[in-house]
Amino acid sequence: MFDSTRHMFLTVFAASCVYGDVQRVKILFNKKENALVQMSDATQAQLAMSHLNGQRLHGNVIRVTLSKHPVVQLPRGAAGQEEQALTRDYAGSALHRFKKPGSKNFNNIFPPSATLHLSNIPSSVTEDVLKDLFSSGGFTVKAFKFFQKDRKMALMQLASVDEAIEALVTLHDRQLDHNQHLRVSFSKSTI
Repeated sequence: MFDSTRHMFLTVFAASCVYGDVQRVKILFNKKENALVQMSDATQAQLAMSHLNGQRLHGNVIRVTLSKHPVVQLPRGAAGQEEQALTRDYAGSALHRFKKPGSKNFNNIFPPSATLHLSNIPSSVTEDVLKDLFSSGGFTVKAFKFFQKDRKMALMQLASVDEAIEALVTLHDRQLDHNQHLRVSFSKSTI
């Protein structure tokens, strides 16, 4: 169960963090394909719901609705090992994109698209390295372009929206060198 549960946490976190800062995730005990996701605020929860509901991930349609629970409770004290293993606290995550008020990330929230915005690219990483990274993950790279004024960012078009969602979940925060991790989000641009 550990590997599939860990994969579920990473998948839910990566897909949701494009639209807001994920605070907590709880995989449901009797329905392990379902999870509760607590975002920083209601606006971020609404963005995640409106942009992710109905999309496909791992061949399944994502269903996102508002929960009757206002917060995801962390297991307390003598809670069973399995209950503790099914809940994660991400409140202090270094991957939060929206923690700074007025962050430019608020202006770059888009619905899933086949074009991904890549950022935090080290100067040593070439176009071929990035294409190989995505191709080796089973993704079909249709087009690629570095930003002219800032080679720390690029656009990459994949074969479909479904593939782009999978790529974002798989490759967001992938280590590219000893201290830089790839940031992946959706783009409204095309190449």
